[in-house]
Order: sequence, then C-alpha cells, then structure tokens
Amino acid sequence: MERLQKILASAGFGSRRACEEIIRAGRVRVNGQPVKLGDSADSAHDTITVDGKRIHVAQTHTYIVVHKPKGVIGAAWDERGRQTVRDLVPVGGQLVPVGRLDMDSEGLVLLTDDGELTHRLTHPRYEHEKEYEVLVNGQPDEATLNRWRRGVELPDFDSHTLDGGRTLPAKVEIIRRVGTDGAWLRVTMREGRKRQIRRVASLLGHSVRQLVRVRIGPVHLSNLKPGQWRHLTPSEISNLKHLHYAQAQVSQISNPASDRREAEIVIHTLKSKIKNPKSQRRPR
Repeated sequence: MERLQKILASAGFGSRRACEEIIRAGRVRVNGQPVKLGDSADSAHDTITVDGKRIHVAQTHTYIVVHKPKGVIGAAWDERGRQTVRDLVPVGGQLVPVGRLDMDSEGLVLLTDDGELTHRLTHPRYEHEKEYEVLVNGQPDEATLNRWRRGVELPDFDSHTLDGGRTLPAKVEIIRRVGTDGAWLRVTMREGRKRQIRRVASLLGHSVRQLVRVRIGPVHLSNLKPGQWRHLTPSEISNLKHLHYAQAQVSQISNPASDRREAEIVIHTLKSKIKNPKSQRRPR
C-alpha cells in the first residue's frame, strides 16, 4: 500500500504537491469510491482513476534533457497557446519539466514522468545544485562578486509572491570578460527563486543580457544546441538518483553533526565523480 499522491506521481501526474491538489479537487477514485488526501491504495490490485480514466503506474520512466531556446515557455503547457519546452520533444507520455526556467532564459531543462524524482529535485529542502553561465552588463569587481557569494537580501518579487529574504550562499566566478562593458559569469546555486539570478544581478548593478543553465546536479547540457534534446544515459540516471537519495539523507539528519558530516561526505564523493570534464564545457 502506498499513499495516493505517491502513486499519482509515479504515474506521471507531476510532483507530489501537484498530485495532492488533484486529490483535494475530488478528481481521484479508488475502486469507484471517492478518496481524500492521506488515503492509500495498492496500484497493482486497486482500480485508480483520475477524472474517470484509469491510471497505470509506469514500470520504467523516461528522462530527457532539452536545450530550451530563449522565447520558449519552460512549462508542459501554456494557457495562451505559446510554444513550450514540451512541444520540442515528440515523445509520448506525461512528461513534465523539472524546475523553472523563465521565457527569457535558455539552457538545460529535464523532462520526466518520474514524479518522485521531480519532487526531490524541485523541493527547496534538498538544495540540489544548478549551474548557469550568465552574461552581465558591466564588469563586476571582486567586492561585488563576494556580496553575491555571501547572499543578497532580496525584496519581495511582487505583491503576489512572498519571495524576499536573503539568498543562500552561491559560487560565482568570472569565466571571461567581454570588451569593456560585459562579463560572462559562472553561477552555481542551491536554490531557485523566481528570476533569482536576474534580480540579484540587477540589485548589484549588473543587469543580465543572457542566461544559460548548463547543469542540474550531475546532468550537463554539454553540446546540445537550442531546440535539441536527448535521452539521459543510464549513467546519468544512476548518478541523478544516487545524488538525490544522498541529499535526502542529509536533509533528514537532525542529530549529531558527525552523522550529517558523514552524509555530506557521501554527496561530495558523488559530485567529484560526476563533474564535467573541461572537454565537455560549452565553448564561448
């Protein structure tokens, strides 16, 4: 027996949080009976339906990396009919994007029907690394970069989004300077607030001209061009799952520092094994 939101997530209906909303909306029945949040079922023997259609829990999942171009919506669908990242991948199934990437940005987006992994990779609790290459106006000095690295106090994004507060520490380094009025930065973060990099850069006096996500955890964009996509390799899938399970262990540790340190060593070891070699870096 499993919680219904976990079963729905495994069947490709999105993250656990999204599946909880489907259950709350009364769209789910088990053996013809209405259910409530917190109920469990046996996906192998019970008849589970969403909106009257029986669901089937996939025995295997699909994992795809896409290079989302600028101007494409980073979502599975758009109510205004604009092109989405899902439209770029002619593969069947209920594939959903992992994480947010705004329309003005480009780069790596993961698409998968693995709801459990989607939950782990998007929930703020697990703090998975994401790496970006960012072209900013002007040439930030070391003091400005250090402010970014330590964390910046952000105002609320808007009246509808309580997304202020101090950002987590980030890794920020200069890749190369562009003439006298620009610089490419490499920014590695463990959180993903709405338009966070653009907001921080603007606050520090260096607005963003171009933003490309090149890595999520152990998965790299490598040489994919805008609009191109590929299936993850078995090695990438294995690394992704091992890393998120280790990260989950760390997030659940509340006792001795030595236990947390041991789990963090596991994560560090995994990360060192999956670092992208220089030969795979996207040329600039």
